[in-house]
Amino acid sequence: MIGYARVSSPQQNLDRQTIRLTAAGAQKLFTDTVSGSRRDRPGLDAAVEYLRAGDTLLVASMDRLARSLVDLHTLVDELTTNGITVTFLQEGQSYSANPSPTGKLLLGMLGAVAEFERSIIRERQAEGIARAKARGVYKGRTPIPPDKIDRARELIAQGVPKARVARDLGISRSALYNHLAE
Repeated sequence: MIGYARVSSPQQNLDRQTIRLTAAGAQKLFTDTVSGSRRDRPGLDAAVEYLRAGDTLLVASMDRLARSLVDLHTLVDELTTNGITVTFLQEGQSYSANPSPTGKLLLGMLGAVAEFERSIIRERQAEGIARAKARGVYKGRTPIPPDKIDRARELIAQGVPKARVARDLGISRSALYNHLAE
């Protein structure tokens, strides 16, 4: 049994998922700290490569594996076609190579509910931001101080990889790339 856990940002904690996966029998864990909407997830890619026919992939919940119904179906189909069972602990569902019609229906319905929940969250978030902007209290992200950008340019000129520079300075890679492009 192999476990997969994912959180969207470094501020979130994997412990709740990893404890649950270990308690369910996961002997090896793969993790990611990246948005579920991205398909290029190093931990998931490593888990898929590690898995063999007869193995079971344990996932705390469907939304930890995929954010869209299409991606969920694609991943589950890819894994089950290779003889791997996919088990979602929160939903209490397992899927294998020959799913029953009821199993296919439940995967679609539960996946659609998870995708719907995510859409509602994004909609509420956008509404909250719009209201905050209207009140003048939403300022967006805190700007990166110019001295940090200058330091980043120095380190990059010395040959330090950009990902390491961003990590060492406590800023995201995308923010670093955006500021370097200015």
